[in-house]
Amino acid sequence: MASADLLLHPVRWRIVRAFLGDRMLTTADLRAELSDVPVASLYRHVGLLADAGVLTVAGERKVRGTAERSYRLDLAAASLGAADAARISADDHRRAFRTFVTALLGDFDRCLVRAGDRPDLARDGIGYRQAAVWVTDEEFDALIGDLAAVLRPRIEQQPDGERRRRIVSIVNLPAG
Repeated sequence: MASADLLLHPVRWRIVRAFLGDRMLTTADLRAELSDVPVASLYRHVGLLADAGVLTVAGERKVRGTAERSYRLDLAAASLGAADAARISADDHRRAFRTFVTALLGDFDRCLVRAGDRPDLARDGIGYRQAAVWVTDEEFDALIGDLAAVLRPRIEQQPDGERRRRIVSIVNLPAG
């Protein structure tokens, strides 16, 4: 299991997120997706994640005399479990949430840049919304279970040429 310090670096967080959806990527693929990250920095962060077991080598092929590795995300190694989350400080949780929100803002901005001057959020499948629900703790647990049941089969789907990878982000906060 990776440490919070390893995972909460903004570039490493983006690298990990690039692999979501059971993707196999090379560093060249990552360079294309994270084109704003300097190449040397990207390689260093991939190396750190690989050394920690967060990224595993899924394949290797020769390209112009050098070995090009393909990586996969080890989701278990990239996740902080409930026990780990309980051990980290409030400041670490703040840092984790700040990293999460910053990455979300970056994703949203990149979506808007791709959409151009007049984005059509409905057409482009971009959305953000909040809702308040009045539930007991038991009802909230059931709600989370229902959301997991709805998402699980879609998370397990594989690319097929028609499916488009989308990131679904969920934040739960008690109000008041």
